[in-house]
Amino acid sequence: MDRLLIVANRLPVTVTAGEGGFDIQRSAGGLATGLAGPHERSGGLWIGWPGVAGPLPTAQQAELERRLEEQRLVPVELSGEEVRRFYEGVSNGVLWPVFHYLVDQIPLQVEDWGVYEAANRRFAECVASHWRPGDMVWVHDYQLLLVPGFLRELVPEARIGFFLHIPFPSSEVFRALPEREAILRGLLGADLIGFHTAGYLRHFVSSLTHLLGLDVGLSSLSYDGREVRLGVFPMGVDAHAYAALGEDPAVQVEASSYRAGTDGGGDVQLLVGIDRLDYTKGIPRRLLAYEHLLKTHPELCERVRLVQVAVPSRTGVEAYQEFRDVVDALMGRIQGAFATPRWSPIHYIYRSLADTDVAALYRAADALLCTPIRDGMNLVAKEFVATRTDGDGVLLLSEFAGAASEMAEAIHVNPYDVERTAAGIYEALRMPAEERRTRMAALRKRVERYDVHWWVRTFLEQLAQTGRGRGRVRWSGPSEVASVPVDRIVEAPYLILLLDYDGTLAPIRPRPELAAPDPDLLDLLGRLAARPNTEVHIVTGRTREDIEEWLGGLPVGLHAEHGLWSRFSVEERWVGGPTGDERWREPVRAMLEDVTARTPGSFIEEKTAGFAWHFRLADPTFGAIQANELRVHLSQLLSNEPLEILTGHKVIEVRPHGINKGRIVAEVLRRPRPAAPGAPTVVAIGDDVTDEDLFAALPEEAVSIRVGMVRSRARHRLATVGDVRALLRVLLD
Repeated sequence: MDRLLIVANRLPVTVTAGEGGFDIQRSAGGLATGLAGPHERSGGLWIGWPGVAGPLPTAQQAELERRLEEQRLVPVELSGEEVRRFYEGVSNGVLWPVFHYLVDQIPLQVEDWGVYEAANRRFAECVASHWRPGDMVWVHDYQLLLVPGFLRELVPEARIGFFLHIPFPSSEVFRALPEREAILRGLLGADLIGFHTAGYLRHFVSSLTHLLGLDVGLSSLSYDGREVRLGVFPMGVDAHAYAALGEDPAVQVEASSYRAGTDGGGDVQLLVGIDRLDYTKGIPRRLLAYEHLLKTHPELCERVRLVQVAVPSRTGVEAYQEFRDVVDALMGRIQGAFATPRWSPIHYIYRSLADTDVAALYRAADALLCTPIRDGMNLVAKEFVATRTDGDGVLLLSEFAGAASEMAEAIHVNPYDVERTAAGIYEALRMPAEERRTRMAALRKRVERYDVHWWVRTFLEQLAQTGRGRGRVRWSGPSEVASVPVDRIVEAPYLILLLDYDGTLAPIRPRPELAAPDPDLLDLLGRLAARPNTEVHIVTGRTREDIEEWLGGLPVGLHAEHGLWSRFSVEERWVGGPTGDERWREPVRAMLEDVTARTPGSFIEEKTAGFAWHFRLADPTFGAIQANELRVHLSQLLSNEPLEILTGHKVIEVRPHGINKGRIVAEVLRRPRPAAPGAPTVVAIGDDVTDEDLFAALPEEAVSIRVGMVRSRARHRLATVGDVRALLRVLLD
C-alpha cells in the first residue's frame, strides 16, 4: 500500500518527563488503535505533538527523538506558551464550544488566532519536509483545520484527507467564528473531507454555500481547479478487543462485585455514566434527570444506584473549573436528599479508570447513560455495546450524539428535557429481558461489523480512489383525498379484506424485528376473522417466518414476500417458493453490502426470493441520495435478468418479475366460499408502492385505500395506522 502520513495534534504515545529522564507509553485511544495497522503496514509516519512542552535537555531530547524515530513517530515541538494559546486558548476555548453549539462559551474577544495559525503552519511544514511522491496524508480534527490548506500550498500534488472527529455545526452557528472563511478554505485544501454523520456533512455544505458562495453537492465540489470529495465515515471502536475484555473472567468477577454493591444490597440496579468532565457531556442535566427519577419513583430508592465516572479534562481552562463546581454541587444535593444509612444514590469517581475497570462497569450496568448535549460520535456507547457479549443491557443515548444516527435500537432522549430523560431511564430499568436482548443483538451486529478498522479502511480507500457521482431525490406531491365508503363496507353481504402489515396495521419501526403485533392488533384481527361472512388476508413483503411467528395462530390468510408464499388458512400448509436461476443473488448482495457500509443507519433484509435494502434509519437526505444511486447501479447490473427493482417506503427491493401482491387477488377470488346474497366486496388497504400492484389487480367495484396522502391508484385515503384500525373496529360494532 502507499505510505501513509498521519497528522494529529498528539502522537499515539504519552511522553512523561521527570528528573531522571522520560517515559514513553503507547496510547490506548480509538484513533491510536485504529491507525496502528495502516501505520505499520504502509511504513508511514505519525506526526504530532509528543505531549511535553518545550525541548528537553540536549541529551534527553536526542534520546527522545531517537526512540520516537524507531517507532516512525515525528514530533512537532510546541512551547508551553504555544500549548496554552494554540491548544487551550483557541482550539478548546473557541473552536470546541462553537462546534458544539455553545456559543455563549466564546470569550468576549477572540485572541491568539495568529498562534493557532502559526502552529498549523508548523505542522504543515513538518509534513511537507517528510512527504514523498505517492504518499497519502491524513489530517485529523479541529486543532489542525488549517493544515490541509497550508500543505496544499507547500506540496500541490499531495493526496490529502481530513477527518473531523467532532460535530460540524449549522452554518448559522459556524458563522459566529471571526475566522470562519479561513477555516473553510483551510479544509478545502484536502482532497477528501470526512464526517461522522450526514448531518455534519450537510452543515459543512451549507457553510460553504453561504459563506464562500460555492456550488456544492453532497458528495463533491470543484475548488481551486480540483475536485474535493466529501464523505460520511462513522467511526467505530475495536469491537473485538472490547468483546475480549468483556469475556475476561477477572472483569466478570469485578462486574459481579459492582452489582452486589458496596452498601450490602444484592438486588440494586446499576446505572452507569462514563464521561470526560466536559460541559458538552450533559452530566448536570443527567443528574437532574436522575434526581427527578428518584422523586417521582420513590420505590426505586435503595433499589438503584448511579455510578458516574468523570475523567478530569482541561483542568487549566477556567470554564472547566467552574463546570466541576456545578457537578460537585449537584452530586452533594442528591446525596443529601436521598441517601440512607445503608444506601448511597450516587457513586462518584473523579479520575480515569483502567480499561479493565471500565469494562467491568460496562458489564455490570443495567443501563448505560450517554446523554451529551452535543457529541461528535460518543464512542463510549459503542464500547458498551461491544463489551456486552452477554447480549444484555440497555443503552440510553442522547439524540444529539453522532452515534444516535446509527444506534436506532437505543432509547433516544433529548437531554434538555429532564422529565422525559428521567422517563427514559425508568423505561430502561423496567424493560423486559426479551426486548433488551432484541435491541442489544441489533446494536452488537452493527458495532461489530462497522468497527474502527472498517472506518480506517473505507476512508483510505476513498482517498486512494476517485469518487462516484450521486443521483437526485425525486418528489411526488399528494393527490386528491376522497372519503372512504364505510357504509358500503359494513353492509357488504360477504367481505374480503386484503391488508398490508407494516405502515397499515402496525407502525413502521426502526428495524423489522421490532414491529411485532401488539395485543390490541392481535385481538382486532381475531375478532375480524370471527365476523360472519368475512375473510381476512394479510398481504405483506415480510418473510413467511416473521409473519408465521406473529400471526400464524390466527384464522386468517397469510401471504408473505409479496405473494411468493401463501397460507390460506390455519389448516393449510404454505405453498409457493422461488423458481429459476438465482446466480444473480451474490452480485446483488455484494452491491447492497457496499452501499450499507457507506450509509449509516441502513441495513439489508434477505428474503427467499430477493433482497430489501432499508434506509429508514439513515439520514433522510443522504439516505435518499444513496438510494437513488443504488437504483441506477442495480438497473445496470440486472439489465438482462428477469428481475425488477422496486422502491417502497424507505426501502429498495430486488425481486423476480411477476412476484407481486397483485397475484394474490386472483388466487383469493378463485377459492370456494359459502354462498352469499351477492358478489363479495373486496377491500384492499396498503401504504406502500408495493401495494400499488394489489390495487391494480382489484376488480373494478373493489374498495382500495392508500394510507398516507400520496399519489396512488387507490381511490380512497386514510391518514394513519390509527385510522385503519378505527375503520376495522367499525366493522365489529
